Amino acid sequence: MNKRLLWLLPVVLISAVYLYPTPKKDALDLYTGSDKTPINGLAAFRKRPTRTIDTQGYSWTYMTLGKGPRTILFLHGMTGGYDFWWQQMNAFSPNYRVISVTYPPVDNLSELGKGIMAILDKENVDSTVVVGSSLGGYLTQYLLATYPQRVTKAVLGNTFPKNDVYEELNHSRVSLASWLPEWAVMNALRQNLTNVVLPTSENNPLVGAQLLENAYGRMSKAQFLARYHCVIDKFQPIDGKQSAVPLLILESDNDPLILPELRAKLKQYYTTAQVHTFHQKGHFPYLNDPEEYNTVLRAFLSK
Repeated sequence: MNKRLLWLLPVVLISAVYLYPTPKKDALDLYTGSDKTPINGLAAFRKRPTRTIDTQGYSWTYMTLGKGPRTILFLHGMTGGYDFWWQQMNAFSPNYRVISVTYPPVDNLSELGKGIMAILDKENVDSTVVVGSSLGGYLTQYLLATYPQRVTKAVLGNTFPKNDVYEELNHSRVSLASWLPEWAVMNALRQNLTNVVLPTSENNPLVGAQLLENAYGRMSKAQFLARYHCVIDKFQPIDGKQSAVPLLILESDNDPLILPELRAKLKQYYTTAQVHTFHQKGHFPYLNDPEEYNTVLRAFLSK
């Protein structure tokens, strides 16, 4: 073998490692429950048409249902998508206009906020109730501070206040992940979901199917890392002790992703907020306990 080929060999091997595709698996195949009603419901929901808008240099996918006089905007977390809210979209669309968005790989709250506003403008929505979970709950706080005239009520679900904790805990991991191939990052994410997140969500098969599907290629590494950078982005929130906007904090007492100290700080900051605590429902109560979640949300909206 000549010297040129010897030099090429490491390049070929490294390229092969990085170009190895992330394995794809569908939620229908990942679902392990004996009751097929939830996964069939998700499949039916996904047959509804989505919409797109090109703004901030990205193509945004979203869905809108219903024609009610009031609008609810649903905002997902780091590992979510527009269809994570399918049970809420179905439940509230008879009486409200409901919108749910999937974030493109936008890595700061300012650009996320501008994209959300572009969608509302396109849909002729002047103001809306905002329901956010995890990163979506943090984004909701940003929208409250930046576009107060557009938010009539806000739900801060399984989320956190502005903090330095997540950046301090994850700086080294994220620096490494930025260099790793996509399949390796998604493999690590699947392990964390399987070992940490799903057991605290009652090992609910729907939660497992939707989360693992995203980690099997429905979500890209670029989206995942961009969403992390939004989690650690900083802004000046509203005065939580004098908020004129009705607020509801939703939390779970065993949430593995929102540290107890951050759950406490969120409630201490937004002192005007109502609080509802889910018992042993984990990080995704809107997925694995939609009945209680929708009941609490409906009561908040009716006031």
